[in-house]
Amino acid sequence: MATKITVSGLDSVEQDLLNELWAQLEAKQDRNLLRAHYYDGKRAIKQVGSIIPPQYYKLALVLGWSAKAVDTLARRTNLDDFVWPDGNLDDLGLRELYPQHALTSLISDGLTSSMIHGVSFLLATRGDEDAGEPAALLHVKDALNATGRFDRTRRLNALLSILERDGDGKPTALALYLPNHTIVCEQGFGPRGGRRGWSVVDRQDHFYGLPAEPLVYRGRTGRPFGSPRISRTVMSLHDSALRTVIRLEGHADVYSFPEMWLLGADESMFKNADGTQKAAWQVMLGRIKAIPDDEEASTPRAAVEQFQATDPKPHLDMLKQQAQLFSGETSIPLTSLGVSDQSNPSSADSYIASREDLIAEAEGATDDWAPSTSYALQTLLAIANGLKEIPPEWSSIAPKWRSPLYLSRAAAADAGSKQLAAVPWLAETEVGLELLGLDDQQIKRALADRRRMGGSAALAAIRTAVEGGRPVVAPAPSSDLTDAPPPAG
Repeated sequence: MATKITVSGLDSVEQDLLNELWAQLEAKQDRNLLRAHYYDGKRAIKQVGSIIPPQYYKLALVLGWSAKAVDTLARRTNLDDFVWPDGNLDDLGLRELYPQHALTSLISDGLTSSMIHGVSFLLATRGDEDAGEPAALLHVKDALNATGRFDRTRRLNALLSILERDGDGKPTALALYLPNHTIVCEQGFGPRGGRRGWSVVDRQDHFYGLPAEPLVYRGRTGRPFGSPRISRTVMSLHDSALRTVIRLEGHADVYSFPEMWLLGADESMFKNADGTQKAAWQVMLGRIKAIPDDEEASTPRAAVEQFQATDPKPHLDMLKQQAQLFSGETSIPLTSLGVSDQSNPSSADSYIASREDLIAEAEGATDDWAPSTSYALQTLLAIANGLKEIPPEWSSIAPKWRSPLYLSRAAAADAGSKQLAAVPWLAETEVGLELLGLDDQQIKRALADRRRMGGSAALAAIRTAVEGGRPVVAPAPSSDLTDAPPPAG
């Protein structure tokens, strides 16, 4: 049964909403923690069966397949930057808030959490400038520390965010986000550390609606918070493969020794010089090199019969079969799971075909995340610039995703040159340089060099005209030199 909290300073509507979201967060907590453990490699099988020696349970063997299912897709959903065709984001102070790589890395953390739990959240808040923070901050919350409620337009109309937890993982501070209003609550503590009641410590009004956006992975009707990539099927296959790994480990230590039958030998063959019994591992590793004859025994000469050691191949075959099932469920290549001896495709077309499902999954995920990342950035910029509403012209601000296809530089340049041949004027733009496969840093350096070369040519023309006594005529600026000042007459 879900617990309820009472917060001093909330009205009845706010209190009911808080307990609704609190119960929703608690209801999913155990399952979300389980998925986090699968991803972090903290999931270990405790018992396989009675035939496995108990010491193997203490090895806590783990498998990284669940993390591989998330990270392989995450590496194909890269956010490179934000673009604004109708303006310049630098004029809005974006780079002063976050360097490009810091912002994209922060959002990428949220995308990974979205795949683990099905949803994560981006929150934009005011920064504490007295503490040296920028004017606005972007936060990422996973499903372990935030939950919300959707309205009929599939937008959030309420959000609960856990701000702090104690050493036992219990919340001690939270924020309740409502349209144009944010409430911060904290739990009090007595002089000896005992817990006291909750109370409101801060209320803030603003103009940005609910400044939070959900990053939903595989959302659908009936599941507005999405479906986690670490699904029940993935966890089941993960556990099956882990059991196979433990059996294989036990086989390597126990059943790989050849079995022997000794006929006519007594117990003295397996004892130390002081008469104590030898350890089993000493008997197995030392083997038996010679057994003396005993003429007084009923069988004077001992006979040794051997059964060959069992082959681990059945375990390996089972692990490969489980890897194939896991690969089919997650769309990641079988070779990425480390149990396939197949060679990688030799041609670019065959390589792409072998990852067609994964590429399609990456494209679908970025399409779903694009609106939320765009809305979150618009809210962040509005807070940073002190605006009371988001300007309509900002609606064209959009994320720029890296292609999920991995192409060589030569292949990218070849494809780009063919496109530029059809539209030559693109070669004078940043888009044209992107088509040639240049990254952002190379594009900026190339354009800067072009501007410097243009400025040097203009100065040389002016110097030549002055020395020859001719009038100075300023050259018409090219498309990539419009921001350079015209030469003085």
